[in-house]
Amino acid sequence: MICTSIQNKELAEIQALLEHLEMAEIRLDRCALEEEDMDELFSNSDVPLIATCRLSEEASAPDILERAIIAGAKYVDLEMEAPAAVGRRIREACREYGTVLIRSYHNFDNTPPLPVLQAVLERARQFGGEVVKIVTTATSKADSDTLQALYRDAGPGTLVAFCMGEEGRESRLDALKLGAPFTYACVSEEEATAPGQWTTEAMYARVYGNYRFVRAAHLPMPSSKSFAQRAIVAAALSDGTSHLSGYSPCGDNESALSVARALGARVQENGSELIITGIGAQAGCLKLDQLHTGESGFLTRLMIPILSVTAQQPVRVTGEKTLLRRPLTDAHDIMAAFGVRLYPEQSDPERPARKSDCYLPLKVAGPLIPGRADVSGKGGSQLISGLLAALPLASDKSFLYVNEPKSIPYLFITVDVLKRFGIRIGSEMEGGDDFLETQDWSLCTGVHFKIRGGQHYQAADFAIEADWSGAAPFLTAGAIFGDVEVEGLDTQSLQADISMMDILMQAGASMSQLDEPTGAIHVKRAPLSPFRADLNNCPDLFPMVAVLAAFCPGTSVLQGAERLRHKETDRASAVADMLTQMGVPVTVDEDEMTITGMSLTQRLVTGQLLKGGRFVSHGDHRMVMALKVASLGADSPVEIDDTACVAKSFPTFNELFDQL
Repeated sequence: MICTSIQNKELAEIQALLEHLEMAEIRLDRCALEEEDMDELFSNSDVPLIATCRLSEEASAPDILERAIIAGAKYVDLEMEAPAAVGRRIREACREYGTVLIRSYHNFDNTPPLPVLQAVLERARQFGGEVVKIVTTATSKADSDTLQALYRDAGPGTLVAFCMGEEGRESRLDALKLGAPFTYACVSEEEATAPGQWTTEAMYARVYGNYRFVRAAHLPMPSSKSFAQRAIVAAALSDGTSHLSGYSPCGDNESALSVARALGARVQENGSELIITGIGAQAGCLKLDQLHTGESGFLTRLMIPILSVTAQQPVRVTGEKTLLRRPLTDAHDIMAAFGVRLYPEQSDPERPARKSDCYLPLKVAGPLIPGRADVSGKGGSQLISGLLAALPLASDKSFLYVNEPKSIPYLFITVDVLKRFGIRIGSEMEGGDDFLETQDWSLCTGVHFKIRGGQHYQAADFAIEADWSGAAPFLTAGAIFGDVEVEGLDTQSLQADISMMDILMQAGASMSQLDEPTGAIHVKRAPLSPFRADLNNCPDLFPMVAVLAAFCPGTSVLQGAERLRHKETDRASAVADMLTQMGVPVTVDEDEMTITGMSLTQRLVTGQLLKGGRFVSHGDHRMVMALKVASLGADSPVEIDDTACVAKSFPTFNELFDQL
């Protein structure tokens, strides 16, 4: 990225400049800013800012830098010459407030020999430099070559090294080619902070040329189908009339409405409101012999246990499209734990033959027998969510223990939605000391559920949340390619895919939200870094997070590849094939996918944008979304064989994406 150095400006002038910059260094030793001005500047800017205050020019520099850190500066630049006590003070403040520490070395006389510079680099790392800045003076091209040799010893995105002076002018651009997270430019030649500095305008033209960054505001997100499907089914089972607000249609949601009608519920659609009069469900109340669940794997797994307790006879469950090729992992074993038998129709010899798996069409034969059971959650949470919805209707209490749980947030979405419709379920998570200390769901080793029998669903008024899964492509596009604002999301949501926000911030994206927790979320480009993400609890994010990793300089590791084998396609292979075809190094080792990325800026200046061409979506809506976002950083058009499949979760996705 291009960081513009700003000096000799007052607050209003700086703010006006920031409207046109992607990153800026604020020379606090040369700008007339009061403490209140600094607070406003660093707390309210979505542009990544570096706070710089040279000790040689300002005696109170440590106090000023600490103030900037507390106010919200993304970076702070501390000279290597700073006294040890000052270094410790600033490092501690950076750790406490999440500011990236730059340790900088300047030589205004010459360029020392390479061994001297290598020692400076190592010392800067030891002194806490997450990014090291080394700037020397060049009298010849050889000096620039010497400095640039440092990039061999630095990890991607961790070193900014270039030369001052006219002889070193080109090295400022070369820094980006060699992997620097940013380089420095000036507002105008008259305001250059060092000899040989480019103007921002000249640097933008050289680096970005005709590349068009994305920019979009007020993008409305669709309703969460995780919440919508659960609420629709709960309303259909309820006694009375429920009102569900915030509904938006998609293939899976419409399948849920069809299921509600098939159960006997009356469904009215009034714009974004659903009015559902339920059946007052109880054990053995349904005279139903067949149910179609569309292409929704979740809806299928939710309904199998519900049918086993409510239907008077075996029910044939059918589906369509990709769902017919996807195994219902561990379904036999989990349902057998409560006395339910599943009878798949004649199996396809090409399908996997795991005894505990089965495929649609199949027959569900109850009744569901309440009691105690220990089931595996390794295959996912969906069938267990169905048990949580069904067991309250049984005649007696049940105790359900889930070992090796995956997608834990989805289980608690189910518990939360059921609570709104009058169903009470007790729960307790367990794990080792690390889980007890952090409450990190990925460290949970088991979940106990206590379910009272003889309960009844009661009608409710329910507001359906906006969808974090659908928002992920737009948030990612903003983080890599420009500036995007999305509306309607709840940052206190139980949705597993809210993890996208944490992943983006871990990668270094600039994110902000006003009017929390449901105000618009603004995401803007910033220097990105490689990351490690455990996606076992949010597998739908995997394709999008993989695209993000392709634009983070260095090696990122994504866990949860095994969870992807039986989605709408084998997503692990599909993601790996997509990245390989685009020229991104990727390896898959059992559950981990390792991706070696490069920043958008480096890709542009080196001509290494992703490769375009014709791509196969495998009929998977998540793959289409990932391909669309990746296309923003491709060297030629990305043609996708089937984009209509996004209607499964987000019918207006293509139309909304075209607004970027």
